[in-house]
Amino acid sequence: MGDSTGHKHKHLEFTLAAVSELSSSSSVSSSSTPVIARFSADDGVAALRFHQGSEFIDGFNVDLGTSQLFKLGPLQSLCVSESADTNKEKSYSRGVSIRFRNEEESRDFHSAFEQWQMESKGTHLPNGDISVSKSKFDNKIEPSSAKMYFHYYGQLLHQQNMLQDYVRTGTYYAAVIENRVDFTGRVVVDVGAGSGILSLFAAQAGAKHVYAVEASEMADYARKLITGNPTLGQRITVIKGKVEEAELPEKADILISEPMGTLLVNERMLESYIIARDRFLVPNGKMFPSTGRIHMAPFSDEYLFVEIANKALFWQQQNYYGVDLTPLYGSAFQGYFSQPVVDAFDPRLLVCPPMCHVLNFNEIKEEDLYEIDIPLKFTASVGTRVHGLACWFDVLFNGSTVQRWLTTAPGAPTTHWYQIRCVLSQPIYVMAGQEITGQLHMIAHNAQSYTIYLTLSAKMWGPGAEQGGIIQTSSCKLDLKEPYYRMSQPQPYTMAQDQQPHQLLQAEDIPPIHTEDLDLEELELLQQPSEPLGAQ
Repeated sequence: MGDSTGHKHKHLEFTLAAVSELSSSSSVSSSSTPVIARFSADDGVAALRFHQGSEFIDGFNVDLGTSQLFKLGPLQSLCVSESADTNKEKSYSRGVSIRFRNEEESRDFHSAFEQWQMESKGTHLPNGDISVSKSKFDNKIEPSSAKMYFHYYGQLLHQQNMLQDYVRTGTYYAAVIENRVDFTGRVVVDVGAGSGILSLFAAQAGAKHVYAVEASEMADYARKLITGNPTLGQRITVIKGKVEEAELPEKADILISEPMGTLLVNERMLESYIIARDRFLVPNGKMFPSTGRIHMAPFSDEYLFVEIANKALFWQQQNYYGVDLTPLYGSAFQGYFSQPVVDAFDPRLLVCPPMCHVLNFNEIKEEDLYEIDIPLKFTASVGTRVHGLACWFDVLFNGSTVQRWLTTAPGAPTTHWYQIRCVLSQPIYVMAGQEITGQLHMIAHNAQSYTIYLTLSAKMWGPGAEQGGIIQTSSCKLDLKEPYYRMSQPQPYTMAQDQQPHQLLQAEDIPPIHTEDLDLEELELLQQPSEPLGAQ
């Protein structure tokens, strides 16, 4: 290896054991004459070239500005570079396999590659530092939020919590294994792979190769788990990085991911899922899951309302160690009601049949998830006090053989997502048959979540109702990032005499779907007791 460490020395060389191009059977080894990998910056363009003796090896030149280097093993790496045809969409179809003589040289090569690539992509600042262009993820997410997010999912105990959600894990397993025809011989990309469990499922289903993309430190654990399952692991490559930045040597036939957060959209990973679709998926490729639905219904829960309101009673003390706390009571009261409640509730608390809002992952744009506006319209089934809006979600795995739903509905087996309720600080009163209207407006923010604006209104009823008019309105603002994790199991509430239980959204009640994509005109295939409102 040469003693150069950067562009200022114009070149840096490594001796390799062998080098070969994936798209051909040609391979060059150093058994006779050494194979040299040379980093250079001729004419200001950073490049990686390979030569044997005094001759450069044709077809093996790599532009560091458009390349990615992946470690496949202690002595084996894969360098993927962009197609030279600038008139076509990026395909990253060229790959050069590099074999090193020992692990130390492998580490040094990777370090040099990263340094030269940073200098090729970045701009030099007056102090000599490198300013590297931010990815789409970095531009819209607060760094401190991203750091906490990746730290959380980089811990095994949190992965275990998700793996032990047997409704979640079992549904994914069934959706993959029951649809082997979709996976056999196909290239799969696992978006946000976590522990790598979905990649292993895809390999079990016969995938030709799986690229497991994971940005957190969990990528190292995933690589260890996959290595420990060699029969499957030989067809899985773990790529540590964000899907917004990672490059792959080939396009994917299928994307698989678990991008759902609370209320489906929390954590904003759905956006990364959509970006992965646009970057990696072949035309008409499959997505597991392919559709998501947010279900909503007004609810009545006096116990919950009193529980939240009572939290602020602390601030009604007029002599707390000689201090009057009451000036802060109003702010504290509103603060507690700004927290969405995450728990499992009895579906008999719902006072209206639910409606749903559909998100078609095959067609939705990333920007459509920045702001979600859902008009609300219900008809009360019972006369009661409405304390807010209950929400849950489900997702569809639209396989060629079996269509499966993963639901978080109240009354269904509880998942680690539970359900979520937005509680009004001022309840509204309704009569049976009365119309309830409103709006659920969600705006994404840079802490990887949403600000929720909810308005519910009770319209006039009885004689003269056709004249219209609103008689009660209540609104609230909530931060989905800061929920109240109540997470209690459903309580045995007694049912009012005039209250009828609402049919739940069960996966087995949903008719089979035989379409590849779900257009607005095809939403009747999704019909359940919930009334579909529309799709993004």
